[in-house]
Parts: sequence; structure tokens; C-alpha cells
Amino acid sequence: MNLEELKKLKEKVKQQIALREGNKRYRVLISMGTSGIVAGAREVMKAMLDEIEKRGLDDVEVRVTGEHGLEDIEPVVQIEEIGGEKTTYARLDPEKARLIVVEHLLKGRKVEHLAVGKPKQSD
Repeated sequence: MNLEELKKLKEKVKQQIALREGNKRYRVLISMGTSGIVAGAREVMKAMLDEIEKRGLDDVEVRVTGEHGLEDIEPVVQIEEIGGEKTTYARLDPEKARLIVVEHLLKGRKVEHLAVGKPKQSD
């Protein structure tokens, strides 16, 4: 087996494990540190949860985290595709949060104008 084949095997196994651990496709991490809350993270979280429920997205796991060290661009939400990329969205409000749910979580299309940095590979 060469290196490329090993990488493909690793990704396949990661996806299989993810499916066994709850059939989740996405993990949404909402930064709820002090600066995030002051910037409106609670409202962003409520909007995302409402839209996720409204759309019946049962393959999405939502978690609250502390600060990410990005206080100047809060509220911050990171979306991890299980076995795939991580995308960070910043300077959110409830309307933008709903857009992210529809476009990224429902349709699988990143909302590029709200994303910051380069996508990273999930662990």
C-alpha cells in the first residue's frame, strides 16, 4: 500500500466511525465566551437551532465552546464536516446564521463571503 492509498483508507475508516457514533454529518461549534455573548452569540445560536429544527436536520450536532481567540470577529461559528473540512464563519448575526444553516448545512455549499481563513481538514 502506498501513502495515497493509506490516506484514502484512513478517511474511509474515519467516516465509518463517525456514522457509528451517531450518524452526524456536521458538528457546529458556537463560540460562547464572554466576548461572543456580548457580540450576540446567544441570538446567533438561537437562530441556528431554530433553523436546524425547522429544516429537520437531524444529522447536525451543535456544541457550545469557549473563546477561540478571535474576540475581534465574534460571534464565531465553526462547522466541521465529519471526516472533512472545518469552516469558520465570523461576524455573524441571526440572519447570517440562518443563511449558513440553509446553504452550508442543508445544501452543502459554503457561504464564502462569511467564511474566514482557509478551510482546514477535520481531525
